[in-house]
Amino acid sequence: MKKPFVTATESTTSIEVLLITLISNGINGKAETLGVDYLGESADTIKRQIEEHWGEFTRGITRQSLQELLPPGGARNGIDCALWDLEAKKQNTRVWEIIGLSMKPVETLYTLPCDTSEEMAKIAQKCRWAKKLKLKLDSNDVAEKLFSVRDARPDADLIIDANTSWSPTLLDKLADALASAKIKLLEQPLPTSDDSFLKDLNYPIPICADESFQSSADLDRMFDHYDAFNIKLDKCGGLTDALKIVDQCKKNNKKILVGNMLGSSLAMAPALIIAQQSDWIDLDGPLLQKEDVTPAIHFEETKMHPPDAELWG
Repeated sequence: MKKPFVTATESTTSIEVLLITLISNGINGKAETLGVDYLGESADTIKRQIEEHWGEFTRGITRQSLQELLPPGGARNGIDCALWDLEAKKQNTRVWEIIGLSMKPVETLYTLPCDTSEEMAKIAQKCRWAKKLKLKLDSNDVAEKLFSVRDARPDADLIIDANTSWSPTLLDKLADALASAKIKLLEQPLPTSDDSFLKDLNYPIPICADESFQSSADLDRMFDHYDAFNIKLDKCGGLTDALKIVDQCKKNNKKILVGNMLGSSLAMAPALIIAQQSDWIDLDGPLLQKEDVTPAIHFEETKMHPPDAELWG
């Protein structure tokens, strides 16, 4: 990482990803996967999970059969996104054309790591090129940090990610402050064990689920608790299930945030398809890291352009 990526629950200085390459009749499909660290996944555990099903993969696998073979998570994500890439190359077309979507540039949020109010305000000032900011906040001095950033950047759209660090009492206490600071979205304020507190809650800011749900199979029981859902391909197990989540959210009038577990442009490329149908986009992983793959997604400040076919899809 360019600098430590600090959230309410951890500090990340580097990442280890797994590159997946599928070969069929001399054509390569590829993808990158990181998994979900708070669920115990790593590049090593994902690799072992894939190796357990080596026979099924070498005999041939489809996106549909993959959904039954592997559970949601990093292993399914890597295989699924590589299968999409492989199919597009075989058809000499783009993945979004197969799906029936158009592809246009999108504006990603830029993440400010959790820090002191002074440091967060300083970073917010330095990155004036980023018009939408995501603040990683723990339960300490929330209002002070929030208003420091707001004073530094009155022009910016702000969302907050608390990564399960708040209590129901703190959530109640901060309602007026969040409204006053014109926060657009509050992501995963409470631990997953406190989801019941949010059921039919009338809160002034839309509340988004992240850690509280993983895949499309979890949505039905969560619709009464959250206004929005953070779709991450590493969580749900790839683009195939992510498209199901989009469909279910649209049918239930829920907002969508597409996010990432960090990673290179190769990890962000399939998520850009979900970004076309999202209300908020958080795909700034490559901007936070010292190196990227080649060819990389072209960024104009925080505007992301569709990936080249050589990269993915």
